[in-house]
Amino acid sequence: MSNSDDLFAPAQPSSGKPASEPSRPAPRPQPSQRRTAAPMVQESDGGYSAADIEVLEGLEPVRRRPGMYIGGTDAKALHHLFAEVLDNSMDEAVAGHASRIEIYLDTDGSISVSDNGRGIPVDPHPRFPDRSALEVIMTTLHAGGKFGSKAYEASGGLHGVGVSVVNALSTRLDVEVARGRRLYKQSFERGLPVGQIEDCGEVMNRRGTTVRFWPDPEIFGTAIHFDAARVLRMARAKAYLFAGVEIRWACAPELARDDVPAEAVFRFPGGLSDYLEERLKGERRVVETVFSGRTGTSGKHGSVEWAVGFVLFDGFTQSYCNTVPTPEGGTHEQGLRAALLKGLKAHAERIGQKKAAQVTGDDLMGLVAGMLSVFVREPEFVGQTKDKLASNEAVKIVEQAVRDAFDHFLAEDPGRASQILEAAIDRADERLKRKQERDVQRRSATRKLRLPGKLADCTANQAEGTEIFIVEGDSAGGSAKQARARATQAVLPLRGKILNVASAGRDKLAQNQQLADLMLALGCSTRSAFRLEDLRYERIIIMTDADVDGAHIASLLITFFYRETPGLVRSGRLYLAAPPLYRMTQGSKTLYARDDAHREELLRTEFDANKKIETGRFKGLGEMLPGQLKETTMDPKTRTLLRVVVAEEADETSETVDRLMGNKAEARFAFIQEHAAFADLEALDV
Repeated sequence: MSNSDDLFAPAQPSSGKPASEPSRPAPRPQPSQRRTAAPMVQESDGGYSAADIEVLEGLEPVRRRPGMYIGGTDAKALHHLFAEVLDNSMDEAVAGHASRIEIYLDTDGSISVSDNGRGIPVDPHPRFPDRSALEVIMTTLHAGGKFGSKAYEASGGLHGVGVSVVNALSTRLDVEVARGRRLYKQSFERGLPVGQIEDCGEVMNRRGTTVRFWPDPEIFGTAIHFDAARVLRMARAKAYLFAGVEIRWACAPELARDDVPAEAVFRFPGGLSDYLEERLKGERRVVETVFSGRTGTSGKHGSVEWAVGFVLFDGFTQSYCNTVPTPEGGTHEQGLRAALLKGLKAHAERIGQKKAAQVTGDDLMGLVAGMLSVFVREPEFVGQTKDKLASNEAVKIVEQAVRDAFDHFLAEDPGRASQILEAAIDRADERLKRKQERDVQRRSATRKLRLPGKLADCTANQAEGTEIFIVEGDSAGGSAKQARARATQAVLPLRGKILNVASAGRDKLAQNQQLADLMLALGCSTRSAFRLEDLRYERIIIMTDADVDGAHIASLLITFFYRETPGLVRSGRLYLAAPPLYRMTQGSKTLYARDDAHREELLRTEFDANKKIETGRFKGLGEMLPGQLKETTMDPKTRTLLRVVVAEEADETSETVDRLMGNKAEARFAFIQEHAAFADLEALDV
């Protein structure tokens, strides 16, 4: 293609040869001979010239744009500097050259990291003969020994920018290297060397590297400092990740406190399993046993270590690649997820549990409290801060390592495997139920439908000060709706006795329309999806007839709330109304009695025994006039409410509910026999 200058060149003269003979192209003019046409449009350069082009050299780009290298200038970024230095020492340990790392946090804001590894090379660099390799590493981006696999098979720093970035963002950084039985020192200020490397003479019984640095307040401000507790946690986590290293922690006495000892030594032969057992101490679990293991030689390419607990709270996964934490996960976590899900579904297929087909990876990982560490040669991270692993090979490495071990874990204890499977199915059921509820809510909002279940809602927009009465039947519901305070009191009538959730399966529970209507009215969902802040009312009041049938319905409702929304009960939001059983009148005096014993007490203390007393027995709430129901049961000024509480012995409470309300008739019969001596036969309503 012709140069643009040629488009404006004048036509060459004819060669004078016959037309039948093709003419040779004219020789291309030399640059000095070319003519350049004047531009067709004259534009202003706005004062923008070559002088405006900046060229940043050395470590200056780091100081100008620290966020590109450490993710910002906040406390997290400050502690990332420590992580970069610690990772270098851990790489020495993982490579088999160091067995000890020492950390010291001082009151002057500095922190030092020492190891007994090989020591940073101090001889002149081949490309820069007048500078030592140490100075090149500390002052040059993308300079290091981790680009190939000769010095380090698996390391956390691969870009060669870690320690040089720390140097650039520190007011001062001192390095000591003990190598070849000699000690070398060099200091830097804001990334620039302060003099040449110094040979301090011979040293015995010492080797390795010590880096001490003071973060620059010009970058991080004066209000941000190293948090001793955070640094301690970071150091401890590293010790769990590699069983062959001992990490010694120390800080100035002024920095020590209850959760930060002045000195500590971390060494954990059990690795991640020890770490997870400590984290789950006292937590509720699906199964007590931790699924753990490791494959390959720790620290070598392709080695994997994991520890997985199955828990009754929202789980977590804490992962690492080459000892570097990856809080945003990545491909190694994908491999763990795939191994666990495939293994659980294969177990379900073996035992014929078809409902496992609806379990997703999210359902299962919601039960998992997991620790995962993988070592990969030349891993790919998302960004210099290495928050997420992107190496595709990590998926296969982890999945292959974990899958077989998980199959054996499930097969060796079928009961334990069934517990995990049932918990995963429960979470899947909850997810599908929430989806159905959201669909109903969307349809309600779109079509402007009333809330389900014949709910007469209150008019208040906030939950504070509001209450909902759950009553049995439309008759009682009609009286309650007339007696209520419309602004703060809602009424939800139920038809007959609700489902006994203690003996019903999850399928039957999910298909029960009454319970679905009830939870839609309350708005707080159930089990692991329960959120107290989503509750639409401050108080939930069970208001049933003052007889045996009413008590049975109330017990079924209490069982439902205890099993499906225990947080609602423990928060003190569930109440029982105390409607009267009798109405007694003598002249102009009218009183109400809750039961037979209360009636006898009122007869003795409130009425004249020599005069006629008219006594009426309410067969149900529906027979009460709205005014009577309001006065005795619904008006906060005159009513009595009984709060439902869980006894301190929670396990005993759960066992009692199972015996009385569960599907084992023999357990219920045994309970009745045990407590028959305490029954008041005269009080039975038969």
